[in-house]
Amino acid sequence: MGEQLGSRTFTREDRQRYRDKVHRCLDVFARMLEESRFDFETPLTGMEVELNLVDSQGQPALRNAEVLARIDDPAFVQELGRFNLEINVPPASLSGDGAAAYEEHLRTQLNAANEHAHEADAGMVMIGILPTLSPELLTHEAISTNPRYALLDQQMLLARGEDLHISIDGDPESLETYADSIAPEAACTSVQFHLQVSPDEFAQNWNAAQCLAAAQVAMGANSPYFLGRELWRETRISLFAEATDTRPAELKAQGVRPRVWFGERWITSVFDLFEENLTYFPPLLPVLDDEDPVAVLDSGGTPALPELRLHNGTVWRWNRPVYDVVDGRPHLRVENRVLPAGPTVVDILANGAFYFGTLRALAEMDRPVWSQMSFGAAEDNFFAAARNGIESTLFWPGMGHVPATELVLRRLLPLAQQGLDAWEVDPAISARLLGIIEGRCVTQRNGSVWQTEAVRTFESRGHDRWESLRLMTLAYVERMHTNEPVHTWSAV
Repeated sequence: MGEQLGSRTFTREDRQRYRDKVHRCLDVFARMLEESRFDFETPLTGMEVELNLVDSQGQPALRNAEVLARIDDPAFVQELGRFNLEINVPPASLSGDGAAAYEEHLRTQLNAANEHAHEADAGMVMIGILPTLSPELLTHEAISTNPRYALLDQQMLLARGEDLHISIDGDPESLETYADSIAPEAACTSVQFHLQVSPDEFAQNWNAAQCLAAAQVAMGANSPYFLGRELWRETRISLFAEATDTRPAELKAQGVRPRVWFGERWITSVFDLFEENLTYFPPLLPVLDDEDPVAVLDSGGTPALPELRLHNGTVWRWNRPVYDVVDGRPHLRVENRVLPAGPTVVDILANGAFYFGTLRALAEMDRPVWSQMSFGAAEDNFFAAARNGIESTLFWPGMGHVPATELVLRRLLPLAQQGLDAWEVDPAISARLLGIIEGRCVTQRNGSVWQTEAVRTFESRGHDRWESLRLMTLAYVERMHTNEPVHTWSAV
């Protein structure tokens, strides 16, 4: 969401012209699909990691502008909150030692950036929701200086017509609060995995990613706390949906779809997803570009389709389609958005190996998993995993309802290995990374489990909840820098 857009107001005419233009873009996109104009000969993977900034006491540090100025690296960009940053990892191949190169590149860049952050009295934390965030920090003043964020904040609240209502029915605690800005969205920091695919293979990869999402969340949950409450094992899933909901209560009751969306059906083409976006979601940012996509395509060029891409960027599917143009060639990507950041770089790479490997195996099956289970079952799995994390029970064809750990150990890890072999990943690297996922299953421990156990330990020593969260955050940061997998972390 980092594109620069100046502050502005929109008229009814602006919105009508934008709607006409974005439909024209969709028509051009359909022509491009029919004419096979996409680059997919050398599919690449990519990654984005969102980060939090804290001070020496583990409290949020609202200093991303100062930190970015000191880092001075285009790979790092602002995110929504002033306590957020994002690093974009260049696309690369997984084959050979590609995954190890990913890990080394990410560690090197994060370590260097963290040193610069220290110069601004801040440090970086990879975690799904920063546990020390307090209600006073989730206001307009916490939003980054990029004018796009102020514009998005204004337009989302305008669309809703009232304050945001955040209501999370958790276990063992619940939360109900209101916000007069979208700043609570900034509490949600994630890892996004990208996979470039051909138009012909997009549908099976997206469908497979939807099937896999629940297992990813169960294994990788790392967000049990928000505003001092212990809620879902991956509270970020619920919070992100609540913090971006442009529907007042009446539209929710009518069944109007939320902009953070799992979806509602298996697809047969990437076109289905872009068409749904236009059918179901009014534009939030009706910003018009001068490009005439029809003229560009007719002249043999590659249209950027800026209106279509901008609109797609304001519909937050957990697995999102991406259209992009690189070096004059268009391509398509599946953007996987289900996982929280952290806990360590090696945990992130293990999550990536599990995702990319299993996804490939599922997408290439002769009898697809999604032909054997309903879309509703996949969605139920997803929210069960977000609520219960590594202790969740999930449905899988041929197995019925089974513990998530059993599903991963018996069925998905062998598929992940099969997929990584197809990617020609070095066997030693595959074994190391998938061994981390296996270790979480065997020990029943991931980031969310470690966090809650640490907080309970501090509370048992007489600390109140907020002090326990602060102490846990400091202990988390210390272990994060070791780059040891979270299931091996020592107790506090």
